[in-house]
Amino acid sequence: MDQQLTFADSEFSNKRRQTRKEKFLGRMDKLIPWARLEAVIEPHYPKAGNGRRPYPLSTMLRIHCMQQWYNLSDPAMEDALYEIASMRLFAGLSLDKAIPDHSTILKFRHLLEQNGLARQIFEEVNQWLSEAGVLLKEGSLIDATIIEAPSSTKNKAGERDPEMHQTKKGNEWHFGMKAHIGVDARTGVTHSFTTTAAHEHDLNQAGYVLHGDEAFIFADAGYRGAEKRDELKHVRADWHIAERPGTLQALKKHPRINKVRIRTEYLKASVRAKVEHPFRIIKCQFGFVKARYRGLKKNDGKLAMLFALANVVRVDQMLRAQG
Repeated sequence: MDQQLTFADSEFSNKRRQTRKEKFLGRMDKLIPWARLEAVIEPHYPKAGNGRRPYPLSTMLRIHCMQQWYNLSDPAMEDALYEIASMRLFAGLSLDKAIPDHSTILKFRHLLEQNGLARQIFEEVNQWLSEAGVLLKEGSLIDATIIEAPSSTKNKAGERDPEMHQTKKGNEWHFGMKAHIGVDARTGVTHSFTTTAAHEHDLNQAGYVLHGDEAFIFADAGYRGAEKRDELKHVRADWHIAERPGTLQALKKHPRINKVRIRTEYLKASVRAKVEHPFRIIKCQFGFVKARYRGLKKNDGKLAMLFALANVVRVDQMLRAQG
């Protein structure tokens, strides 16, 4: 992005050592198809002449992406733009001109939410990956993860989020929502996802996280019986579903007799491991371990943006591994 640098920003950009944040933002700057994403938002973005002149769309989109990467609230994002030169430069801003305040950042997020643009951005990123030959859609890995939500009732409504729900996993209770995903078996790129309350059974969402052209599907034991369900009988793929933990433990009691079946389960698990990549990126790298917004619709938009950006990060990981 072309921009006029202040003396401080210029001095910063000429310093020798690059931080990890600078390196990451530099890679994302080159890799993300900005023009395609801006084209999704542009028809809905305020035009100059209607009140106060809006900030450039490219600036607001980059700020929104940084919010996702670093899990920042609107006020925290505003502070970061003042305090962190690399973020400021990435957004095309400088200290001698106005910096978007937290309400401007909030309005941009609301614009995406109200027009369902995050989902469209997710689809656009995947279309770009398909055209580049990264998203092959040969086979799918499917899984789900629980994302906690605040369980406190100390809020304006005096109640927990009615769209979230509690569920038991193992011996622990969780309150929140679930992200169900379908992942490209070769690359670990997310091609489909749904957002539900936490108590929704994984099987009920299986049909929504398949793209329909799978040759094979790998899933954990929670999806056993999927191929027999009415809504999935049309799926012509080969299902490879893990045995239940109890069954696997029983097999291990007689390892010599059950050697082939045990080896098969380990092979299934090794293939299925790629489905964890998107969850690791959004939870560990982006820090999204707890829902910030109330309601499934807002969180679905948040997840759409996170998975779109996680797909780009996944491509970045593959490119660096090759280099």
